[in-house]
Amino acid sequence: MEAVSPATAPPIQTQVPDAAAPRLKICLAASGGGHVRQLLDLAPVWSAHDYFFVTEDTALGASLADKHRVYFVPHVAVGQARLGAPIKMVTGAIRSIFRSAKIIWRERPDVVISTGAGAVFFAVAWSRLFGARTVIIESFARFDRPSIFSRVAAPWAHHLVVQSKALGPFYPQAKVFDPLRILEGEAPPKQALLFATVGATLPFNRLVDTVAELKARGEIPEDVIIQTGIGGHTPAGLETVETLPFERIQELLRDASIVICHGGTGSLITALREGCGVIAMPRLVEKGEHYDNHQEEITSAFAARGLITVAKTPDELSEALKTVRARPPVLATTDPAELISYLNAVLAKIQPRA
Repeated sequence: MEAVSPATAPPIQTQVPDAAAPRLKICLAASGGGHVRQLLDLAPVWSAHDYFFVTEDTALGASLADKHRVYFVPHVAVGQARLGAPIKMVTGAIRSIFRSAKIIWRERPDVVISTGAGAVFFAVAWSRLFGARTVIIESFARFDRPSIFSRVAAPWAHHLVVQSKALGPFYPQAKVFDPLRILEGEAPPKQALLFATVGATLPFNRLVDTVAELKARGEIPEDVIIQTGIGGHTPAGLETVETLPFERIQELLRDASIVICHGGTGSLITALREGCGVIAMPRLVEKGEHYDNHQEEITSAFAARGLITVAKTPDELSEALKTVRARPPVLATTDPAELISYLNAVLAKIQPRA
C-alpha cells in the first residue's frame, strides 16, 4: 500500500524463527510508496529469514535503510514515455538492468517476493534467471485490471497472488486474497480539523489549490493542514508542509474529522483506519499527474463499497464535504493474515540453495 508521506518506517512485526524451518535468503522487491508498504505488512513472512530490500531511493526507502539491508535502483515506468520522457525511461531501464544484475549476483536469493512495479522489474527478472523461486503479488491498488508489471511477470512466476476477485479471470492460476475489511464500532472523537495530503513526496497542485479555493470561499470552517509534497503549491494563509514523519501523520489522522487525499491505497486505508470522513481526488493521467488512471480505478472501487466520496473539481469537493459531514464515517483496514499464512506455507517447501 502507498503510504501518506512517511519520513520514517512504521514498526515492523518480527517473527521468531522456527528451529525446524530452513532459513532462506529472500529478496523483497518493490518500487516506492504503497508497493513497499505492502511488503512491510508481510513482515511475519520474511522477518525470520535472511532478507534484503530492493526499492527506490524515496523517503520510505531511506528510512528502511537505517534498519535493514536495502539496495536502491533507478525509477523506471512505462508511463514516463506516455508523459513525453521516453529517453528518461530508457536511460533508467539501462541503468536498472546493470544495477539489478550486480545486486542479485552478489546476494543470490533463494526466493524473490515482489509487489511490483517497473523500478524492480529487472531485479525480479535477474532473480528468476539465477534460479530463485519467484512470488509475484499484484498490487492491492489494482482492482479491475492487472498492472503491466504483473502481466509481464506472471507467465514466469512460480507463485502468483492477486488481491481482488475481479482479477481472477485474468489469471486463473493465481491465488486470490482480498485483504479489505470493514471494522465494527464507531469512530473515535474528532476535532474540527481537515487534513489534506497528496501522498509520498510528489506534488499534486490540483488537490492543494482546490482545498485552498474552498477555504477562501468559506466552505471549510474547519482548521486546515495541507501536506503538499516536495515543491508543491503553498497557498497563503494556510498551514502547509511538504512532508511529514509517519508518526505526525498518525497524530493528525487521529484528530482530523475530514481527510482529503489523492487516490493511493495507503492514504485511503490509513485514513479509514482512523475513522476519518474520507474524500479522494484521484491523480489523472490526462492532466499529467500520473502514469495511468489506476487511482481513478481505486477510488471508484472504494466509493462503490461506500467507504469514501470522490471529487475531481471544486464544485464536486463542495458537495463531497456536505456528504461526509452528514453521515458517520466508515472504519476499514486491510488484514493480510490469510496471505501471510499462504506465503509461510510456500516458503516452508523451499530449500536453501547450496
